[in-house]
Amino acid sequence: MAKKIFDSIDSGTLEGLAKILADTEKGLTGTELSKFIPEAGLTDIDPLNSKWKRLYNSFADYQNRNQNSNNILKFINLSLKPSRFIGQNDKFETIRAELNKRLSFIGLQLNQNGVFNLVAVATTITEAEQRVNRFKSKLENRNIHSKIYDYCNSELITENYFHSVFEAVKSIAEEIRQKTNLTLDRAELIDKALSVTNPLIKINSLQTETEQSEQKGFSNLIKGVFGMFRNTTAHAPKVVWAINEDEALDIMTTISLIHKKLNKKSH
Repeated sequence: MAKKIFDSIDSGTLEGLAKILADTEKGLTGTELSKFIPEAGLTDIDPLNSKWKRLYNSFADYQNRNQNSNNILKFINLSLKPSRFIGQNDKFETIRAELNKRLSFIGLQLNQNGVFNLVAVATTITEAEQRVNRFKSKLENRNIHSKIYDYCNSELITENYFHSVFEAVKSIAEEIRQKTNLTLDRAELIDKALSVTNPLIKINSLQTETEQSEQKGFSNLIKGVFGMFRNTTAHAPKVVWAINEDEALDIMTTISLIHKKLNKKSH
């Protein structure tokens, strides 16, 4: 069978691939570039340049001489072998996800086995990000409640952790208002809806002291989420109140638990 020849990759996509692969924090080291560039059949024409420019120039040199991208894709295969990332799965998935956003524009996707699959060519940034979303994938692995996606889907698509949390926290109040027909907000809403003596929403039968304590604790949990995250995100600029991916995942998991409780035994 004749070897498949892959078309040359446009310079913008090629630059993006090089920047991801040779990223200062999560990408390949200089030593790894020295190993994989020749192994992939590329020429290390600019070894003293910064890592990503060194790799980009190697890619561009190959394409200019051969008018295809075969050995560039071979470089990705070699450097992203899953066996190289034992104990570093998060690093592997982060690099793979970012590469796939760019590769989608040339109709390729690197799968979990480190092998390329043909896919429909993406034509817009939104389409590329929708296909490859590391944050949303991690949420799905945690079985996050579907209500969260209803309220912050666009933020999840762009992996905007700050606004994802803000919108997800707002979804709690909106869900309670829909279930109770109340028009209140924040602590006043929670106290009215989850009252022990005259509740509009019950998460259990409230027949025992333990069940009443659970209702009170649930009420306080929601108030705590509002106080720590909703009020903070509403008033702090994004550059001041930064949220990383791990924190956002933990917050979303807590919000998901609240939604599951609200939907399980609400009245």
